[in-house]
Amino acid sequence: MASIFELPEDLLATLAESFPCRDAQIRALATLLYPRAAPCRNLIVHGTEATGKSAITTTLLAALRDDPGTDLNYATVKSAECVTARHLFERTVGLVADAVQWQGPAPGRCETLAALTVELSRMLKYAERDAADRFVLVFDGIDRQREAPPTLLPALARLSEIIPNLTNIFILTTPSPSLLRCSSPPHLHFPPYTKAQYLSILSRQPPPSSLPNTAPEETAELWTRFAAAVHDSLTRPAARTLPALKHACAALWPRFTAPVAVGTHRAREFSRLLIAARAYFQDEGVLEPGILSSVPSTTKPATQSLANGTAAIAVGAGAGTAPPAKNPNKPKPSTDLSTLLPPTARLLLIAAYLASHNAPRHDNTLFSTWHNPHGRRRRAVNTQARHSKKSKHRKIARKLLGPGVFVLERMVAIYVATRREWVGDHDENNAGGGNGKVVVGVDGDVGMAIATLASLRLLVRVGGGAGAAVGGADLDRGGRWRVNVGWEVVRGVGRSMGVEVEEWLVE
Repeated sequence: MASIFELPEDLLATLAESFPCRDAQIRALATLLYPRAAPCRNLIVHGTEATGKSAITTTLLAALRDDPGTDLNYATVKSAECVTARHLFERTVGLVADAVQWQGPAPGRCETLAALTVELSRMLKYAERDAADRFVLVFDGIDRQREAPPTLLPALARLSEIIPNLTNIFILTTPSPSLLRCSSPPHLHFPPYTKAQYLSILSRQPPPSSLPNTAPEETAELWTRFAAAVHDSLTRPAARTLPALKHACAALWPRFTAPVAVGTHRAREFSRLLIAARAYFQDEGVLEPGILSSVPSTTKPATQSLANGTAAIAVGAGAGTAPPAKNPNKPKPSTDLSTLLPPTARLLLIAAYLASHNAPRHDNTLFSTWHNPHGRRRRAVNTQARHSKKSKHRKIARKLLGPGVFVLERMVAIYVATRREWVGDHDENNAGGGNGKVVVGVDGDVGMAIATLASLRLLVRVGGGAGAAVGGADLDRGGRWRVNVGWEVVRGVGRSMGVEVEEWLVE
């Protein structure tokens, strides 16, 4: 008995070659979209990141559109490119107009779902088109749409009920129950790749570089075993997706095969090569060297001379033999805040420390320029001579006491008042429009720096500010905060920028 479905088998075979290990998903997607098979109104395509959802859907629709025996057209709307819901609506209308080559009046403003329905109906429902034509509207990443109304997905799903021959595809990560609020829309799941599928995909691709004095069969076998070792060691912590695994294999392959390139090992000696390169499989920093601090190395790169003494290879430079598993001279990631924090965050941290350890009554003395025509603040002075009676009872320095509570607005005011003197009249980045002048004020970088310090627990909020609602925003200017670092840390951060914090503390 012949099948009632008429799928383009040649086209599906080509797609299966381009996207291995996704035959079932390609065939199911083609069945639900092909006009001569079982086209549906709404389709939910879901799965984790980098499982081929968007790529396979777009490639299949492009192939079906170019097929002369198929009356199908499509448009893909990416939610990542849409800032608001209105942007999504207007971009949808524009892409549909370009896909159908709309010759009528130009689409107007589209601010609501009702306006979107009117515009799409005018182009797809009431236009003179063949009844057998089918249009597929793809919403990629619709679950991450910003400023989306709660009725967005159910309303988009109703478009296929109003407009005949329309299919909506919703590509998302995890669908919730009753996502579209309609009866049983088909779901197509793209599961994560298994180890066997990873190796099958990587084995179809040639190695990043060929090996000298090695047969292609030996190189292919070594590449497959190498990919399995990379998967076992790095898939869980650092390479959980197919693109990440490909990047890891491409980065480690020259280091792994360097002994074969120089002739010290052979391609068949996989165990010896794995032992020599075990340090690379244990260190995730090899894949992302940028996350390590630029600590100068005190040792020269180790070299290994060849038998004829005419060449040498540098260990760790991407084309050398592996170093020992435990290298005491290997630089470690830096934990110094003066290295990890950007300049704005460091200045705010110093300002927070001064706000916590100086009384508010000293702010005019320290940071005001009213009595100084040159615009430089007066540093903190020792008030022991002026308050001799009170100083006799103080046994502990102010900077060694616990931090006090300050208002966020006061910390920002100290930052604005001292930034010009701490940074200087010319900064290294020419911040301020290219004229080399420092712009003293509060901008988006200050809010981002405060949020960074709060997320790192360097600043701790201790309660709502005056007039602030319970559970208000963390950046409320009336919020009460406390610095969460000690004197040694702040002194190091200040000296990294040429600021002696002790000169700004009132004893």
